[in-house]
Amino acid sequence: MAENVVPRVRVPRDASAGESVSVRTLISHPMESGARRGSDGNLIPRSIINRFTCEFNGEMVIDVTIEPSVSTNPYFQFDAVVNETGTFAFTWYDDDGSVYTDTADITVA
Repeated sequence: MAENVVPRVRVPRDASAGESVSVRTLISHPMESGARRGSDGNLIPRSIINRFTCEFNGEMVIDVTIEPSVSTNPYFQFDAVVNETGTFAFTWYDDDGSVYTDTADITVA
């Protein structure tokens, strides 16, 4: 498991029904390629975020397969249409089997 991994999400607190809202996510992650050597001379194990998903009230909004060439601290921004009050659930999957999650609520008036 990578150390000091911090997911961050930004979603508006409220919106009108049918409004398109901007969702922004960033995960602080070192993204080790598995090709570098540590101070002891041994290869540092590969640890890359390889998939990102976002669901809204249990319905998939976005599902991204991330390739090894992605940069450190991957950032995603996308729009989502909200018709009801609910919760966005974000999940990042690491090569080493670690899973990182975060949620954000939005109220529809």
